[in-house]
Amino acid sequence: MELTAIIDKYRTSFNQHYGTKATQQINRAIGAVVDCHTERYGKMLLHCSPCNNQQSYFHACGHRSCHRCQHHDTVKWLERQKQKLLPVDYFMVTFTLPYQLRPLVWHHQKSLYSVLFDCAVSTLKQFGVNDKKLGSEVAMTAVLHTHSRRLEYHPHVHIIVPGGCFNQQRQQWRTLKGQYLFNEFNLATVFRGKFLEALRQSKLTLPDAVPQKWVVDYQHVGRGLPAIKYLSRYLYRGVISEKNIISDDGTNVTFRYRESQSGDWETRCVKGEYFIWLVFQHALPKGFRRVRDYGFLHGNAKITLRRVQLLLKVFLPTLIKAKSPALACKHCGKPMAIIAFIPPSWRAG
Repeated sequence: MELTAIIDKYRTSFNQHYGTKATQQINRAIGAVVDCHTERYGKMLLHCSPCNNQQSYFHACGHRSCHRCQHHDTVKWLERQKQKLLPVDYFMVTFTLPYQLRPLVWHHQKSLYSVLFDCAVSTLKQFGVNDKKLGSEVAMTAVLHTHSRRLEYHPHVHIIVPGGCFNQQRQQWRTLKGQYLFNEFNLATVFRGKFLEALRQSKLTLPDAVPQKWVVDYQHVGRGLPAIKYLSRYLYRGVISEKNIISDDGTNVTFRYRESQSGDWETRCVKGEYFIWLVFQHALPKGFRRVRDYGFLHGNAKITLRRVQLLLKVFLPTLIKAKSPALACKHCGKPMAIIAFIPPSWRAG
């Protein structure tokens, strides 16, 4: 089922029930999804010389909340990660905030999402430095997710850590042996302390009942390229895929999701307007970076990354920027030439 059709059907009801609660970023995300591949974002005109046929293609919105534009972002992220690939084990560490703090985070998203990143990353760096086998800060890639499999608001950050570290002083690489990173209970304790201290310094009012035990989960996700491919599918997926929207009876929308513990498929049936809220409440603040690199994986540390890859005897072929494939004519199948770009409708005036 198409998400845009559901939005069109329940948009009025959504505005009535959630109009005062919906933020500017939510309304922008909904508008982008509805107008994706329409005149709102402009189009290009193409001409076929052999048969003199002309065609037009509407541009995509490119919004990160748009399910249609997610595949392109996933491919680009995977290509970047391939150039940073190391022949080591990879781990995924997930830092989750307890539900008691979620209302506070919701009302201060931009600042507290950044605090979530900073506290999770500094915790892992601290453990890397203090570890007897590593003794240096670990590099990592962090990705923010704000949804659970049931689409509820559930802010957490996934951090991808290659199993090893680079000692700058000794110019030495240390590989982590085995499939064990750090103790998740100790990680959770340190992370909790850092996050609560950051909240106190920001002078935000803490809720009354903050649990003593927080959850940090880590798992070994494989080695080399297969691990990166798995992570690209997992981390860069949208909030929901249209193939998982099962039915719409005119009042309720039913969607399916995979239960995290058992791995079985479950279904959830909700009001149409609430379904729109579940999907778009996860639109991020404008300009917020949901993916961040640290250590030798950072964009400014390319020389260090190349040095690590040389130490590990990694051979990366030179990237050749491929030309975009020509669009084929619907009539004769020959390549078509772009003859004009029509600007978005909102620029026409």
